[in-house]
Amino acid sequence: MTHLFKTAGLAAGALIAAATFVSAHGDVKPQAVDTTGLPDTGDEWLIENPYRAEAAGEEVWLRAVEIGASGYNQNCARCHGLEVVSGGLAPDLRFLEAEEYGDEWYMERFREGYTQNGITKMPAFGELLGQDAAWAIRTYIETRPDGDAMEEYAEELKAMRDQLQMYAAGEAEGADPDAIKARLSEIAGSIETLSGAPVADSVAFRAANLIDGTPARYKSAAETLTIGLSAAQ
Repeated sequence: MTHLFKTAGLAAGALIAAATFVSAHGDVKPQAVDTTGLPDTGDEWLIENPYRAEAAGEEVWLRAVEIGASGYNQNCARCHGLEVVSGGLAPDLRFLEAEEYGDEWYMERFREGYTQNGITKMPAFGELLGQDAAWAIRTYIETRPDGDAMEEYAEELKAMRDQLQMYAAGEAEGADPDAIKARLSEIAGSIETLSGAPVADSVAFRAANLIDGTPARYKSAAETLTIGLSAAQ
């Protein structure tokens, strides 16, 4: 397991955290995940994430991130933390490598769960949620951004959020959607994942993909930045 995380120290920390799960984790009732829009992965369990952009295309990848976010928040956030930021109760899955070794460890735990001294620390989700949901959640987890990198742009993103709110309300003129989208995309491109995945699903990335020059989308982008910046504090 030590080769699954980027440093031996992180791996050791994850192992210690795993050993201190509360027994209540086993009482979590899995919530079904709607995987509509994702390609069927079949009956045989895979050993590598099929929903990564390089394998499935950007459209499928984006859908997997969206579905994975919902599935994670319903079934995993209680112990592993909102936005996959662990509070120390469970391993910080943001550091699980976005490669074959990380996939193997993740899928084993997802399918079989984790038991220590006869106590269920993590329930088995495999048969209950299925493979499509498993890989969607995996896709979401590995795209979590480096929170420290986000801090560098927090003030600029707040200013952009305020400007977007004014455009949405018709209180300001001269909006240049292409320039706004380009700057958000530039910021998004400089924010890395902790897993090594090539693209971070940061609030800048999400907001950039919402901009189309209409007041409604300016509003949605502003709300996305508000929620994301609040979560990062």
